[in-house]
Amino acid sequence: MESMITTENKPHVVFIPFPDQSHIKAMLKLAQLLHHKGLEITFVNTDFIHERFLESAGPHCLDGAPGFRFETIPDGVTRSSEASNTVIRDLLMESLETKFLGRFIDLVTKLPNPPTCIISDGFLSIFAIDAAEKLGIPIMLCWTLAACGFMGFYQIQALIEKGFAPINVDESYLTNGYLDTTVDWFPGLEDIRLKDFSMDWTTDINDKLLNYTKDAPQRSHRVSHHIFHTFDELEANIIKELSSMYAHVYTIGPLQLLLDQIPDENKQSGLGYSLMKEESECLQWLQSKEPSSVIFVNYGSTTLMSLEDLIEFGWGLANSNHYFLWIIRSNLVTGESAGLPREFEECIKEKGFIACWCPQEKVLNHPSVGGFLTHCGWGSTIESLSAGVPMICWPFWWDQWTNCRSICKEWEVGLEMGHKVKRDEVSRLVHELMGEGGREMRDKAIEWKEKARVATGPNGSSTRNVDEMVKETTVLSRS
Repeated sequence: MESMITTENKPHVVFIPFPDQSHIKAMLKLAQLLHHKGLEITFVNTDFIHERFLESAGPHCLDGAPGFRFETIPDGVTRSSEASNTVIRDLLMESLETKFLGRFIDLVTKLPNPPTCIISDGFLSIFAIDAAEKLGIPIMLCWTLAACGFMGFYQIQALIEKGFAPINVDESYLTNGYLDTTVDWFPGLEDIRLKDFSMDWTTDINDKLLNYTKDAPQRSHRVSHHIFHTFDELEANIIKELSSMYAHVYTIGPLQLLLDQIPDENKQSGLGYSLMKEESECLQWLQSKEPSSVIFVNYGSTTLMSLEDLIEFGWGLANSNHYFLWIIRSNLVTGESAGLPREFEECIKEKGFIACWCPQEKVLNHPSVGGFLTHCGWGSTIESLSAGVPMICWPFWWDQWTNCRSICKEWEVGLEMGHKVKRDEVSRLVHELMGEGGREMRDKAIEWKEKARVATGPNGSSTRNVDEMVKETTVLSRS
């Protein structure tokens, strides 16, 4: 963490994340880290994301610091209470394809200090690579994913070419066992099931999400520098494959462990990462519980479920007879209010705590938390690994399926749950994870926690890669 640069050769890096909670959080942490190393930073959010930050964390949360500024561009999507998440998603993808190129170029050309490098979210390569070429500015792609999750997206093209996707039958494939078919050609992983791939399984070859997630990794070969939020020992085989695909591969995680090494007086005060207001009362509740006695339940910022599934989760947690901290977002349940039966509320008075959102990393690192029921988003996964907390996996979409497979099979720190929520299964898995049956997973989780700390420690692989990135941005700024 000692590599710094002088004022005379200070590069100016523009960050542009995909407008989503987990992507922004990871890239903002990387931007902070590079700023501490001496780089000038411009961090670009959409107007909508900027407003959500101000609402959740206060009017000064994005004030920045000397050499660190925030800029905004419109995302071109009009949001209304009647619009579904699918409609908003499709409109956003269309806007990224048709409007962001010009808007981003306009913003960059008007910056007071010309940028010397762009670090773009890999899923914004739809316009960012062309923008960098038109501006004559070097670009790096940042994949806020595990290496396995990225490779799952990269292989969508192969799935289509080999006839596995899109599905050529009706939607019974979701229950008829088809997605349990295994393949033996996934680079770095053996015998992976179709359901483990990072994709939206659909019958429509023109599906917008299918094509968006297929095309982004294929465009990656136009860029030589790629950043992944993982660490070498966690995914050695896949990182080896990636290193054969690209000239420069930087594994730079877990980012929070690197940030933790910055002295408090050098950190940006007031800067938050959450687009939703965090409730800290749950930390006081955790303080009253025994070590490793609480199962933490959070489905992330975009997962949706039916009220029926929510109630099944609730009774499963209650029947497990373990303490639980349960995060129920206001927009978690589709089409209905997230009301729980009154008898359930009575049942959990002694065992449960329900919140709308929370400071997740503080929760996972609290001594009282012994397990995590998660949707397997990569941000949540790497935070759980960093904290040494084993997981119950209920993936929802995107790379969460691939992460689930690695959590359970490769890293041996998780239990996979069926997609159809059943209270008996929830209760059984909580018992197994938190009880004697979960001892090996808990021990393995502690091992990964230690390996993550080695990777981010002095001369660790992630520490060296961040320093190498700093050197490379300096080289690029002079070219």
